[in-house]
Amino acid sequence: MKRILAAVIVVIVASSFDDGSPFKGTWQYLGGIYNGKKEGPPEGYTLQRKYDDMHFSSYALEKDAKPERYETGDYSLKGDTCIEVQTYCTQPTKLKNIAVRYVFTMRHDSLIFKGTLPSGMQVEEYWRRKK
Repeated sequence: MKRILAAVIVVIVASSFDDGSPFKGTWQYLGGIYNGKKEGPPEGYTLQRKYDDMHFSSYALEKDAKPERYETGDYSLKGDTCIEVQTYCTQPTKLKNIAVRYVFTMRHDSLIFKGTLPSGMQVEEYWRRKK
């Protein structure tokens, strides 16, 4: 009985140090490379993503306007791979409920996604954590 209690305490203590996903928080889009063509961030507004442990929501933010949610989805991480599934989008999309696999790199407050969309488009996106 003491061993079981000790094992339970170890699990509780170890799980209390788990901060969840390293993506947790708000990220701002900095631009990307799409099929070899470099694109900067949009002009006149910013794009942000908010991540919790398993979900994300994407927003367009214009000065003096309420943030507009344009996309939501689920994601999972395994090693350096992120699998995203879009569950809602305000724009016409062929990605809804389709798993898209990205290899990601995190350095300090930067996040880079690289992957291939189902259409064949090569994607590399750059995001920075908002503080």
